[in-house]
Amino acid sequence: MQQLTDLVARARADADGIGSASARVIPIRPALPLAASEAEVARILQICNACRYCEGFCAVFPAMTRRLEFGKADTHYLANLCHNCGSCLHACQYAPPHEFAVNVPQAMAQVRMQTYHDYAWPPAMGPLYKKAGLTVALALAGGLALFLVLAVAMTGALLHEPLAGNFYAIFPHNFLALVFGAVFAFVVFALAMGVRRFWREVSPTQENAPGEVAGVRAAAGAEAAHDVLRLTYLDGGHGEGCNNEDDRFTPWRRRFHHFTFYGFMLCFASTCVATLYHYLLGLHAPYALTSLPVLLGTAGGIGLVIGPVGLLWLNLRRNAAHGDVAQRPMDRGFIALLLLTSATGLALLAWRDTAFMALLLAVHLGVVMALFLTLPYGKFAHGIFRSAALLKFAIEKRLPSRLQLGAE
Repeated sequence: MQQLTDLVARARADADGIGSASARVIPIRPALPLAASEAEVARILQICNACRYCEGFCAVFPAMTRRLEFGKADTHYLANLCHNCGSCLHACQYAPPHEFAVNVPQAMAQVRMQTYHDYAWPPAMGPLYKKAGLTVALALAGGLALFLVLAVAMTGALLHEPLAGNFYAIFPHNFLALVFGAVFAFVVFALAMGVRRFWREVSPTQENAPGEVAGVRAAAGAEAAHDVLRLTYLDGGHGEGCNNEDDRFTPWRRRFHHFTFYGFMLCFASTCVATLYHYLLGLHAPYALTSLPVLLGTAGGIGLVIGPVGLLWLNLRRNAAHGDVAQRPMDRGFIALLLLTSATGLALLAWRDTAFMALLLAVHLGVVMALFLTLPYGKFAHGIFRSAALLKFAIEKRLPSRLQLGAE
């Protein structure tokens, strides 16, 4: 009880000058310097830890209760565990205009951006997250210019006689496999390096005995995978959905995320199946409309139209208090690239046996290249870091608390 009283007292002291910017960034652990956004999360979580009204809302609050103070690693972990559903903001008695000014979704969103910046690989690319709108525009312009020029160089013109849907008459298969394979390998490596540094920071080896962690790893991994695939915490913590424009709940944010996620995975599966057809079975493109690669790609493309259109619509209508408005260029740029990828892919499929195939193929490949180049330095990273945070949460809750409150 005394510890909770101390937390309330500290929260009140931190909020004494809440009207000024400096009063909102008081570091909780002076020994570990925090960025302004991280200090604000630490201040807010001290208040939440004393109140605990939202303890059953989502994974953030049970994880929070296992801590009494919040250093840099804690704020990064909890910020990535937050799914920005907005429910806690509307339930909070200390939300603005209260003097404590507790806004968990907004503060967490700002720290997530800091996380992406701090753990980017190579580190020099970190600032691209904060200039995501410009990054997407330049990548898109560069990708389109590259493949339009290459198409003209390889075929002599962007309009031609119908080629029975044979894309490789425009760009050789080995050329595409080499270019996109190299870029994809870099994307995987860059994201892996970033999340590896994040994991080492938020899960230091001395926190738990190796054997203790190993004993729960399988069950924790299964639970984390379940929560990732079902987008469990986009239900608002109560099954009714997220808040968007106001305090009304809507299930559509979760549904549009499902369309987007599984649309992306179906398109990826289509590419993998086509690769197996080509190299393992000796079956070369073009494939019939009823073939497995085309069916998977078509279903994925439709999902990647419905999902991004819906997410963009929600994003345009979303209450500014539910997130960080500075991240809107990153959010909308990624959504736009996904939508352009699917729209140009479906257009290419529909008109692949016409004189416009080379033009449509060059445009589609240019958009896909822009998407690939920006994956490690844009909104896509949130799925990778959030998955790691969910895995840590699943492991952590199976281990005994280190607080040992009331112990002799």
